[in-house]
Amino acid sequence: MSDVARVAGVARVTVSRVLSNPASVAPATRAAVQEAIAKLGYVPNLNAGTLASSRSRIVGCIVPTLSNAWFAETIDGLSEVLADAGYQLLLGQSGYNASGEERLVDTFLGRRVDAMVLTGSERSDAVRHRLAAAGIPVVETWDLGLEPLDMAVGFSNYAVGEAAAEHLLARGCRFPAYIGVQEPRACKRLDGFTATLARHGMTPISVVSGPPPSSFDSGALALHELLSLDARIDGIFCSNDTLAAAALFECHRQGWAVPDKIAVVGFSDQPLAAAIVPSLTSVQIRSRELGAEAGRMLLRRLGSASAGKSDTGEHRIADMGFRIVARESA
Repeated sequence: MSDVARVAGVARVTVSRVLSNPASVAPATRAAVQEAIAKLGYVPNLNAGTLASSRSRIVGCIVPTLSNAWFAETIDGLSEVLADAGYQLLLGQSGYNASGEERLVDTFLGRRVDAMVLTGSERSDAVRHRLAAAGIPVVETWDLGLEPLDMAVGFSNYAVGEAAAEHLLARGCRFPAYIGVQEPRACKRLDGFTATLARHGMTPISVVSGPPPSSFDSGALALHELLSLDARIDGIFCSNDTLAAAALFECHRQGWAVPDKIAVVGFSDQPLAAAIVPSLTSVQIRSRELGAEAGRMLLRRLGSASAGKSDTGEHRIADMGFRIVARESA
């Protein structure tokens, strides 16, 4: 580190600040230090820094799967904000099950992460107890409703279901139905969808295909199952865009007009939604911004702890909202 400081023409402490908190250093100075690091091939001893500061500069992040684009976008937003502050992500995939999350939480705590980002708001008692004992900042993402463990950023999945039902009703659907997967956040969307239709005197039919991930095949099968239960179905809310696209593809194969015979609404508004024919009406979630806000919340908390300030409880919950992007399918 002394050699880097000499080549860059700065104090040793400035090199340390560039490595630990680059955003706190003037751009020109930061560039000079980074150029010296590259020239000398210097690799900092992260273990030594951790021992000296009691910080690992690592944030653990657990998502159900990396195959869904919206989780990848969330990670992108989170990673960018944290990287600018000198933090790195340690990623884990729970596979949509509580035991997977428990194992990852134990692993991450063993790695002495400074904070953790989780998906959803439903946790096992074991995870709740371990995180409470660890005393590190925790942000739960992609759902609001339950009292968070610590902090939360997301939206109401229940309200998403309500909005989808109202949208189908507004376009004249008299027999709306639902296709989804057995997953807590999707089930909340179904609850909101069902409750809204019940207020209008309707009892929707639903087909829940099983645990995620979804596939085009499962979406097509679910569509046929719905119509075998009630051939009058004229509107469908799908718990994700994969199932919704599958429904559109199957309608095309069968010669069923969309939206004249069946209107279709998806969830998450992935790029596929605007590209397929007919284009898919979908509930848009700002996935990347959701991740970025989670990062900002963590940095505020970590910064307060470093400065010896107590947490006032402000900024504990961030509602990112959602909107329905109306296209040709509904």
